[in-house]
Amino acid sequence: MDIKHIKRLIKLVETSSIEELEIQEENFQVRITKGSKLSGVPMIQDVHMIQPGSQRAMASHVEASVHESKSDAVSKKVDENTVEICSPMVGTFYWAPAPDANPYVKEGDEIHPGKVLCIIEAMKLMNEIEAEISGKIIKVLAENGKPVEYNQPLFLVKKS
Repeated sequence: MDIKHIKRLIKLVETSSIEELEIQEENFQVRITKGSKLSGVPMIQDVHMIQPGSQRAMASHVEASVHESKSDAVSKKVDENTVEICSPMVGTFYWAPAPDANPYVKEGDEIHPGKVLCIIEAMKLMNEIEAEISGKIIKVLAENGKPVEYNQPLFLVKKS
């Protein structure tokens, strides 16, 4: 894979709604990810020269790290029954579907898996964030209309 091809891939990620692109060829792997904390432009996160026969090990390593990242972003235990629900992405936090609408949830509300908690706008896309646990909202930690970072706590929930 030559540098011109990599530049075209970066441009593709930059101008589309794709958050992450990973390509593997015979002895080459590149992953381009949007949402760097340093800038809004895509960056090449990893470039690996893969030895023949080690692709399977590399794929399982990448799969494991992606799985860990997703679960870390969803919730963190504070104590035995209290969990932080964290942002799975960088964006702008909105607690309601429209400025004049009621919030999806407020402190004291009961939640269940699949219940929409908020919206995070990222690159002009509105991403509904749903609960993955049952419980009661203790505290809303993010401010409406304010930016949030990846893995930033949004809600404190007492599990039921």
